[in-house]
Amino acid sequence: MSGKPQPPQPPLRAETLLIHSGAPAPDPAGAGPVNIPVVRASTVRFASVATMADYHQRHSAGERVASYGRHGMDTHQALESAVSTLEGGHRAFLTPSGLSAISLVFIALASPGDHILVADSVYSPIHRIDRALLSRYGIQLQYFSPSGDDLAALVRPNTRLIYLESPGSLLYEVLDFPAIVALARRRGILVAADNTWSGGYFFKPLALGANISLQAATKYLAGHSDVMQGVVVVDGPELAARIGAAYDALGLTVGADDAYLTLRGIRTLAVRMPRHQINATEVARHLAGHAEVARVFYPALPSDPGHALWQRDFTGASGLVSFTVRRKAPGFAAAFVDALSLFAIGASWGGYESLATIADPALLSKHGDWQGDTALIRLHIGLENPQDLTRDIDRAFDSAAGAGE
Repeated sequence: MSGKPQPPQPPLRAETLLIHSGAPAPDPAGAGPVNIPVVRASTVRFASVATMADYHQRHSAGERVASYGRHGMDTHQALESAVSTLEGGHRAFLTPSGLSAISLVFIALASPGDHILVADSVYSPIHRIDRALLSRYGIQLQYFSPSGDDLAALVRPNTRLIYLESPGSLLYEVLDFPAIVALARRRGILVAADNTWSGGYFFKPLALGANISLQAATKYLAGHSDVMQGVVVVDGPELAARIGAAYDALGLTVGADDAYLTLRGIRTLAVRMPRHQINATEVARHLAGHAEVARVFYPALPSDPGHALWQRDFTGASGLVSFTVRRKAPGFAAAFVDALSLFAIGASWGGYESLATIADPALLSKHGDWQGDTALIRLHIGLENPQDLTRDIDRAFDSAAGAGE
């Protein structure tokens, strides 16, 4: 063999990393399964008292080992590794839901007397976290416009965290993420971002300077509408220690079967996400040209106000499309949704199937950018043939119009 130095290898692309990250190594005999097995455990057995003490000490020091089943076994660790690789982070923590992932971040990073700035376009249950939990402990949340125009003036000496979601929930407002991160860094403030919309595939908050990226793994990561799970990814060991301490204190854990299903979902993320985008873009364009539609909300459309920022910071768009209807007749939107045959009516999204729901006006009123006076319908565009979906939409509009006459 030649002694010449080998040229550096280019980094692996996302599609390859999603297939191989968290994969099991062969056993000592040199064989093993493709997928990590489902490892369920409450009790971890040790060969000696000294070994048990060593595991406890290593876990307490932040090492990713399980001295008890709640800490997560092989299946959990494989999923955490895969999500950390996807997000480009240091460490991941699995939680029972996306909402619990958000709560974990707030609880871990804020103390009584602290101030948190939150984009007003975020997932609406954050308002419940505020009322039911944070305000009781003297932690103040204050909301700012997705434009960020008022953000600098709202920063206080006790501001500890800026919490973002880009694109936003329901209206998909795209934030100037690098500008907000730059402001936070100048003021010594941490930045956390909900990255569920992109599935971690089309957007990389940590690469743009955020400290924490979290997702409802319920959605695109699992991808099959059969798992409840959240995940928090941090950028380094300091935050891993802070999040880890709160994580242990809250006793958070997820079942090994759910971790396995999410890991299996991740293996096809690079195939599913581009298809969601292709289908959603076709449906969004169709809606934009429909006589019954007043406005379409989808950042990948050139007509969307956030399109330029989306082009700059994102590599693709997900399957979420919202739109308003022209008719103000009561019940028209509900009649339209009821008439759909390929879209189930449901509140979640991120699975392979198409879904439809009508946004609660009380939720929309919390968005500073909301100017509508008719119903907002949210569609999740699944993996069906998009022409079948657009025909279904046209039939539903015809049915709703006839019902309202």
